[in-house]
Amino acid sequence: MQFQISDEIIEHIQTLIREGKDAELQLYLEEVHHADIAEIIDELELDEATYIFKLLDSEKTSEALMELEEDMRERILDNLSAKEIADELQQMDTDDAADIISELSEERKQEVIDQMEDEEHAEHIVELLRYDEDSAGGMMAKELVMVNENWSVTGCMSEMRAQAENVTRVHSIYVVDDKGKLKGRLSLKDLLTAPSKANISDIYIPKRDYVNVHTEGEEVARIMQKYDLEAIPVVDEMGRLVGRITIDDVVDFIRDEADRDYQMAAGISEDVEADDSIWHLTRARLPWLVLALLGGMVSVTVLGTFDAALAEHQALFFFVPLIAAMAGNVGVQSSAIVLQGLASKSLRGSLMNRLLKEVLLSLLNGMALALLLIVGGVLLLGFDFWFGLTVGVSLVSVIIIASLIGTFVPIILDRMNIDPAMATGPFITTSNDIFGILIYFSIAKVILGF
Repeated sequence: MQFQISDEIIEHIQTLIREGKDAELQLYLEEVHHADIAEIIDELELDEATYIFKLLDSEKTSEALMELEEDMRERILDNLSAKEIADELQQMDTDDAADIISELSEERKQEVIDQMEDEEHAEHIVELLRYDEDSAGGMMAKELVMVNENWSVTGCMSEMRAQAENVTRVHSIYVVDDKGKLKGRLSLKDLLTAPSKANISDIYIPKRDYVNVHTEGEEVARIMQKYDLEAIPVVDEMGRLVGRITIDDVVDFIRDEADRDYQMAAGISEDVEADDSIWHLTRARLPWLVLALLGGMVSVTVLGTFDAALAEHQALFFFVPLIAAMAGNVGVQSSAIVLQGLASKSLRGSLMNRLLKEVLLSLLNGMALALLLIVGGVLLLGFDFWFGLTVGVSLVSVIIIASLIGTFVPIILDRMNIDPAMATGPFITTSNDIFGILIYFSIAKVILGF
């Protein structure tokens, strides 16, 4: 049965902490999965959460540490000594340990590294910290099973047993030459069925997929998705095997990227959490809000140039919000589809063909919506023919232009190596508001003649 967090469980744990019943608390949490322990800790006060971390074995708390909300993890780390943090890191795979230590200040990093008893583990963590966190080098773990192509099957088995002790999950067995360069991978089935005196060079699979330490995280995710890989080896500039990336690391990367893109599309310029300080949240939100304000001022200025039209045809004013809203909605829809295609590398073909397709799609949608608007306006609002034609033609035109902007801008930004997620949300909505109002009144001026 799946473990479920409840108020009763949290209250029970808090009672055990207050009464100092350490043995009972340890026994109670012994069979609880580390992900559930993290969820429990997120519900506790900081001093209570720290108490549990200092009470339980590092082998268990190290796994829970990675599952915590970032702000809670940061506060707990602040309450632990350098030695206690080092004990946690020594129980982690190197990629997870590097992620944790990267959140510390430079001074604190050095203190923690100096406290680590396993010098090789510490050296691996320091190596990973040199790479950008969104590159293959920053995502990889040093723990893997690696065999030499010149080893015999018998010798290979004993070496693998020693290496596997430090590897949580053995996804693949990698084959290297005497210089450590990646040659291929070894099938466990072939290893078990091969003659004991055979060499690894006779049975390994030369064909392999790999990435360089500087390969971008998005490309790593694309390759692993395309070839349905559970793990992929990482090589350095000289082709030497230096680590591996597993599917769980890629899933975490994709989730973080999705969160960043979602926030950027919503007009938040920095990575923030709901519990961040007011100053941090303000700094993240304000730039786009300023852009929206400036865009609104431009819209008002454009609207002011048609004051004569509003005086003569007051009904035009009531459709300004509708035109602006449709422009913004269509632009965001178009940009969202393009962003999805750019992220998955499925957006192919020429830019002209893409824009032509959007024009035809927008024309079809626009004509359907305009027909509904005109029929509804004539039957319910008493439109005359020319006014209905004005609003209908304006709606079709605005939808086409908004769709083109929503398609064109993300593609151009991507080709300029600028995150295309910047094109969605406030940017598209604001720009389409301005163009929508301008197009609406320009068409009204032609048809209604003011």
